[in-house]
Amino acid sequence: RDEALAQRLVQAAVERFGGLDIALNNAGAIGANEPTHEIAPERWRDTLDLNLTAAFLGAKHQIPALLARGGGSLIFTSTFVGHAIGMPGMAAYAAAKAGLVGLSRVIAAEYGAKGVRSNCLLPGGTDTEAGREFAHTPEIIAFVEGMHALKRMASPDEIARAALFLASDASSFMTGTAMLVDGGVSITKT
Repeated sequence: RDEALAQRLVQAAVERFGGLDIALNNAGAIGANEPTHEIAPERWRDTLDLNLTAAFLGAKHQIPALLARGGGSLIFTSTFVGHAIGMPGMAAYAAAKAGLVGLSRVIAAEYGAKGVRSNCLLPGGTDTEAGREFAHTPEIIAFVEGMHALKRMASPDEIARAALFLASDASSFMTGTAMLVDGGVSITKT
């Protein structure tokens, strides 16, 4: 959420590696986790700032660096929540993460002709430290796993491989996409 930090990160990449070819904006947290009518405005803003505004600030400084290299791949980590399904208690998180899809598509339209590809990665439940904060009991873990067609959560490595695909030339004709890597959670109703 710190624009000066976003700018310094890009400067560090340019100084250390000679430029920026790939940027992955991966910050996020569930944040306000209560029924919509109970969310305090400051909690709403805090959740949007962490999940959406931080990515915007990163992209704001990453885009000129990508353009200076003749293009590159800009990736945002969104989620299936708010894109494919709604989950109770996650209004702010869903709104912010769905906003990333819109942001990414506008960037794709604005900078595609200049060689910048912009895509969103939409993971399903992933076995990370942050994921375990939400799925913190055997019952909740079983519920989350059961939501997926694969009946399990992703490993971080599985999501990383999808991000590497979007970063690579293997996805050279992809831009403006919301790529589901969700273990089938968006198509499963059991």
